[in-house]
Amino acid sequence: MASRMCPRHGNDYPCTCAMGNLYRFVEPVVLLLLKKKGRSYGYDLSNDLQEHALTDADIERAALYRTLRQLETNGNVVSEWDTDGAGPARRVYKLTPRGHEHLEEWATVLEHVSKSMARFVKQVRNLQAAKARRPRKTAKRPAR
Repeated sequence: MASRMCPRHGNDYPCTCAMGNLYRFVEPVVLLLLKKKGRSYGYDLSNDLQEHALTDADIERAALYRTLRQLETNGNVVSEWDTDGAGPARRVYKLTPRGHEHLEEWATVLEHVSKSMARFVKQVRNLQAAKARRPRKTAKRPAR
C-alpha cells in the first residue's frame, strides 16, 4: 500500500481504494498467516495460501513473493536470512508492529466489502423474487 490515505475517503477508515493488491486478496491472507505463525519462510507460507484464500482463484507463488516484497517495502514485514541448518539459506519473514496494524485495517476493509456484497446479493434476490411474483402477461389472441 503506497499511501494510507484514500483519495476518495480520506483518513476516516481503511477502504478498498487505498488498500492495493485487492486482486485475489493475497495481502490480507499473507498478513494473517504471518500473525498465526509468528515467523515463516515463503515456501511454508505458499503451502498454506489456498487453505486460507478468500477467493477461488489460485494464488501463484510469484504473487506471494511479490506481495512479501511489497509488504516489506511498506514496513509491514521484515525478513532476514536463516543460514542455520542444512541446505541453502532461506529468507524468514515476520510482521512488524505496522504489519499488525495493517492486518487490522484489512479486517475492517473486508468487513465493509462483506456487508456491501451481502447487500448486493440481497438486492438481486429481491429483484428475482419480485419478478417471480408478478403475474405473467399473456398475449391476447385476436378473436376469430
